[in-house]
Amino acid sequence: MSMSQAEATDLFRRPPQRFLDVGSGEVAHRTVGSGPDVLFVHGWPVHSATFRLLLPHLVDHVTCHLIDLPGAGSSRYAADTPLTIDNHIHSVRRSIDLLGLDHVAVVGHDSGGMIARHALAGDPRVRALGLIDTEQSAGLTMKFKSFLAGRHMPGFGATLGWAAGHPRVRRTRLVLGDAFVDRSLLDGEFDEFFLQPLHMSKTYRNATMRLLKSFDFQLVRDLGALHRRIDVPVQLVWGEHDKFFPVQWAREMVGDFRDARLTVITDAGLFAHEERPAEVAQALLPVLTAA
Repeated sequence: MSMSQAEATDLFRRPPQRFLDVGSGEVAHRTVGSGPDVLFVHGWPVHSATFRLLLPHLVDHVTCHLIDLPGAGSSRYAADTPLTIDNHIHSVRRSIDLLGLDHVAVVGHDSGGMIARHALAGDPRVRALGLIDTEQSAGLTMKFKSFLAGRHMPGFGATLGWAAGHPRVRRTRLVLGDAFVDRSLLDGEFDEFFLQPLHMSKTYRNATMRLLKSFDFQLVRDLGALHRRIDVPVQLVWGEHDKFFPVQWAREMVGDFRDARLTVITDAGLFAHEERPAEVAQALLPVLTAA
């Protein structure tokens, strides 16, 4: 089935096709395409719409399962739902259970790549991994640590929400400017799907901040050991100018895995799949479609 970019984007403007009760919130699920199953795991502070630009390049080859984890996107959650990284790890495992995916490739971006590894390292149902600009076994850069340090400051969430609604401010290096090579991409659909909810909805912003505050540095320190448990093919895809997760550390991380390769995307940053979707899809497809 072919899919236009407009159709791919509209998929995320409509309600999800179903909700998956993972026991601690309800994960929103959308599916499109045909062929081998692929589960996509988003990072913070976005949701599954971040993969919208990849879909037209993938749906003729694979079945794409797109989920919004509790507290993000179209997911459902209660006031006492634990909006934490640990719950996201649990939710990824449970989603695979509920969807009956017993031979699945998994693609994760940013913290979604870390969550996917913690959830599924060594899981016999996983046939391959695609990791896009995500946490690395070498640790965290000072840039990323500095951002995390602000999460416990009074008013940090409100400030982030205000900045998300002001284009000039959010394009600065201190906010989101370094996430893209082309900072104009912080406007348009990225603004619609991810920044306006942060700016306009206090409830959504609070959920996003609860997740950020749950980030545990031990999750990163454990990655090296997790990588040694992964014996399926791994495709790393990295923006050449990623300021948060350096490409040199990605090159070094290739050696962590039994079977891994790295593709570097030129003129792209942390959101390589939004800046250069065709190139990212081309890098991912061989591992996603392999038997």
